[in-house]
Amino acid sequence: MSESNIITGQYVRISQTPAGLGSRIVATIIDIFVIFFYLEGLSLLLGITKIDIGLLGMFLLFYLPTIFYSFLFEVFNNGRSPGKMIMKTRVVKKDGSTPGLGEYFMRWLLQLVDIGFGFIGILVIVTTKNSQRLGDLAAGTMVIQVNNYRKIQVSLDEFTYLERNYRPVYAAAERLTLNQVDVIRRTVDSDYGDERERRIETLSTKIHSMFDIPNDGIPHEKFLYTLMRDYQHYALELV
Repeated sequence: MSESNIITGQYVRISQTPAGLGSRIVATIIDIFVIFFYLEGLSLLLGITKIDIGLLGMFLLFYLPTIFYSFLFEVFNNGRSPGKMIMKTRVVKKDGSTPGLGEYFMRWLLQLVDIGFGFIGILVIVTTKNSQRLGDLAAGTMVIQVNNYRKIQVSLDEFTYLERNYRPVYAAAERLTLNQVDVIRRTVDSDYGDERERRIETLSTKIHSMFDIPNDGIPHEKFLYTLMRDYQHYALELV
């Protein structure tokens, strides 16, 4: 499962893993059972008490909670329905922040398409990078695994050597992940003895190939340092 990494305006690095298709399906099944037992229990209670709740009561107690089940739980329970709580998943915005009422409503509004035409929802989830259904794509949200959610304060020292008018050399640096940058940093900063130069050259060659960066003759170590500097420039543009 891919990992989504963001650096926020408060210089906090957020690492979050999209929930898998299996977790989302199981959470949905659990929620269906919760709705079923709620309706059955309420019907049994009204049958025993013989209370006539009328059409308005039927709408308020039966139809409204069933129709707005996921929307209400996500709004008032931090993006979690009972199914999501059990599966340890949660709805967040793509930048890691908490969705607003509009985002939750958009997810709910498109739920009919995603779940009513199940194959569409499943197809979109398995083909999008962050395992998003149509409602997520429209709302700018995603469902994450809560136990893989991490917030790390970024040291501003990482950015002190960047000049205000710095212009990045390699546009491909914007596509690097935090994990890849960490590998580059550890490679150039660590002391591998006689192996260091070979490791740097190997990593440089691999990155040139992976990101289709033309070899302009720059020394391998300088290339890696430049790539990190470019990455940090792009990261700061997002905050």
